Amino acid sequence: MFDVVIAGGGPTGMMLAGELRLHGVLVLVLEKQPEPTRDVRSLGLHVRSIEVMDQRGLLERFLANGSKHVLGGYFAAIDKPWPARMDSAHSYILGIPQPTTERLLAEHAAESGAQIRRGCELVGLSQDDDAVTAELADGGRVRTRYLVGCDGGRSTVRKLLGVGFPGEPARNETLLGEMELTTPPAEVAAVVAEIRKTYKGFGVGPSPSGGGLFRVVVPAAEVAEDRAVPPTLAEVRQRLRVFAGTDFGVHSPRWLSRFGDATRLAERYRVGRVLLAGDAAHVHPPLGGQGLNLGIQDAFNLGWKLAAEIHGWAPDGLLDSYHTERHPVAADVLNNTRAQGELMSTEPGPAAVRRLLTELMDFEEVNRYLIEKITAIGVRYDVGEGHELLGRRLRDVRLRRGRLYELTRGGRGLLLDQTGRLSVAGWADRVDHVVDVSEELDVPAVLLRPDGHVVWVGDEQRDLVDRLPRWFGAATG
Repeated sequence: MFDVVIAGGGPTGMMLAGELRLHGVLVLVLEKQPEPTRDVRSLGLHVRSIEVMDQRGLLERFLANGSKHVLGGYFAAIDKPWPARMDSAHSYILGIPQPTTERLLAEHAAESGAQIRRGCELVGLSQDDDAVTAELADGGRVRTRYLVGCDGGRSTVRKLLGVGFPGEPARNETLLGEMELTTPPAEVAAVVAEIRKTYKGFGVGPSPSGGGLFRVVVPAAEVAEDRAVPPTLAEVRQRLRVFAGTDFGVHSPRWLSRFGDATRLAERYRVGRVLLAGDAAHVHPPLGGQGLNLGIQDAFNLGWKLAAEIHGWAPDGLLDSYHTERHPVAADVLNNTRAQGELMSTEPGPAAVRRLLTELMDFEEVNRYLIEKITAIGVRYDVGEGHELLGRRLRDVRLRRGRLYELTRGGRGLLLDQTGRLSVAGWADRVDHVVDVSEELDVPAVLLRPDGHVVWVGDEQRDLVDRLPRWFGAATG
């Protein structure tokens, strides 16, 4: 029997598999597609996801396959510069195609010891007090202590659980793909620039995949009955002619896809021994490029909590805190994508609001607030009242003997102690105690969860001992 079966081998599922293997959890990933996708639906990683990769020692391999960008325009395509003084050592966007992100996370999961079965589809499930039984399309069955649905917006797991998925259905649809063009690039760029003065949802430009391909994004005529069926090249050509007056001579598509602007949020992230993460738990328009990042961050929050439950030291309510922490984060993303959608409308009212917000974003605090929302470094979990750092992730600070994130590679809790007087005796099997100092940290000591969020600040041993069980269970020894 497995400890955890993950349905879905996209970025969320592979990130979760790697996190669980970090703690020695026996993991099986089931992916119904026989081969990895070539669709480039996401173009990069935001600041918080970049930090996550750094915290786990994966950033160098991502940097080797991507490119750094310090660009504005991420909130509703309002053209403002990248904010100064962001609270991160990684204040940039990492341009990296989704298939590359999936490949790197899959390699990491496999290297860590996760079993990955492609061409293996989950079609049914049942659970009892002790385990979950997953039924497979080939007639096989797999028994597991927990199951996590990371199987996308049309999640089979969510439907089998009967979890509600309220929200708004798609009202608009966009065609997306990579293909070759015969029109000279300079001419293409001029036409696109003119269209985007009034319509921000249109785009034709060089693909990050290279090879002379262009990435085409154009509104569809209507919402398809089945968005799983890709558009035809003829449909893409027709829509390009409607918007641009030309189809740019598009030909030889590498892949074609479509996406809608449906906005939905699962009512629950957990039903007994089955949980939901990524697009299985939330869908929204791709405004701001938040979807893939949100799923990776779901996995980062869930992994250590589920591992703690499996290993038997999780305090009461720890696994349920996955829902109570991540559900509001997703709700906020849905709200900001709704707002961005309205701001990108060409109707007079939304256009007037857009002009006003464009003026307000000239204020550095407003610009930074909105980009920190998009990049998720503004997320703060409710871990109790107190110091302003509580609930926030701690940026990578420099220490006398290295960097903070270099100390988080093992996925354990961490007490960063600048006093040298504290102790984690009784929790040393779950929490590392590092005595070091940083000119960038003006508090005596901080206790970090395995996901890097601060759950205690202070210098009193008694206060620390009161806080440790809340996140790391009972003391041993």
